[in-house]
Amino acid sequence: YAEHNQQLPTPFRSYRQGWVFRNEKSGPGRFRQFMQFDADTVGSSSPAADAEVCMMAADTMEALGIPRGQYVMKYSNRKIFDGILEVIGLSGSEHFSTRMTIFRAIDKWDRLGPQGVKSLLTNGRKDESGDITQGAGLSELFAQIIIELLDGTQWNYAGGQGLLVNYPAALLSLPGFGNNLKISEGQSEAAAIKALVENAGYQEDRIRFDLSIIRGLEYYTGPVFECELLMETKDEKGNPVRFGSVGGGGRYDDLVARFTGQQVPATGFSIGVSRLYAALQHLKLNKQSETLAPVIVTVMDKDRQGDYWKLVQQLRNAGIRAEMYIGTSNFQKQMKYADKRGAPLVIIQGGDEKTARQVTIKDLRLGSELASTIETREEYASQRLAQVTVAEIDMVDAVKKALGL
Repeated sequence: YAEHNQQLPTPFRSYRQGWVFRNEKSGPGRFRQFMQFDADTVGSSSPAADAEVCMMAADTMEALGIPRGQYVMKYSNRKIFDGILEVIGLSGSEHFSTRMTIFRAIDKWDRLGPQGVKSLLTNGRKDESGDITQGAGLSELFAQIIIELLDGTQWNYAGGQGLLVNYPAALLSLPGFGNNLKISEGQSEAAAIKALVENAGYQEDRIRFDLSIIRGLEYYTGPVFECELLMETKDEKGNPVRFGSVGGGGRYDDLVARFTGQQVPATGFSIGVSRLYAALQHLKLNKQSETLAPVIVTVMDKDRQGDYWKLVQQLRNAGIRAEMYIGTSNFQKQMKYADKRGAPLVIIQGGDEKTARQVTIKDLRLGSELASTIETREEYASQRLAQVTVAEIDMVDAVKKALGL
């Protein structure tokens, strides 16, 4: 967007897919390198853009066949916690690293629970493998405030009054809490999203506010989102598997400015495809369509490779996947190659067949089935299993017939 903003409409919606990488431990359907789908709206500061992202994610889950009640799209606002950290004395660039450690700890609430997050907020945590994650170094009081916010806060929507929250008493007593602008802005923006999605017919069983949604990435500036799968299943060994988050995102109003020097509002959402697909497999919701392996045109005479390439082109022009063998091996090894490639058919044209303007089509699938019924070597040698010779001009039709196209 930064490169092409002069030619693009504003707001600008876009979607894309690509490989991304994470510097974290892998898990069920969670790989270090994975395919990601992104959808973003750039150039709008309206909460309607954030609400649309939430509704889109919820609709996507249902379009994939995940029943209502087995997923939930959660949202929060980073400004609320930014303001809380200001109140407890952690504003300013000198505390940037500490704030990021706190956010990453909160982001693990779903997986580690209160005690695990509290360890990360204070002195650190040792995981099951023995790896030690350094803590944020908060005092017991401040760590407990955050735990109570995540664990016991009741958020309610009261018409024009917006979101109401029962903050921990220890937080309410701190100087500066009552007039913190970031907290009030965050509550107001969250209330606006809540009103929009509910007016559009999305109730809390699909989209709801959750203060524990924080997102560990440092460029989020306001609303943050996370799509969570709620069902539990078992892996091939019978162990329980909970997939949790399959996508997330948020508002990143400062990111485009890194390239243009001008602030441009933006919001978006990403789905980790491999993680989501692993969940769909467990739910038996993965719809697969087999892609037929290519027909292999064998090379009987290396001086006539141009002729064999023409056969490949005829097949491809008819919409049939095909390739010419480009190795240097003999016919037997070419057949082994076709078998390993999973080719349904091979095309054979020797010198005599070329003179007669014919080709031989060998059905490797049917040949394998027929071979299993033959009992003697003599019987095998006497038969030309599952192959037919046709005129070269009839090759495409014969291949289509053999493939059932």
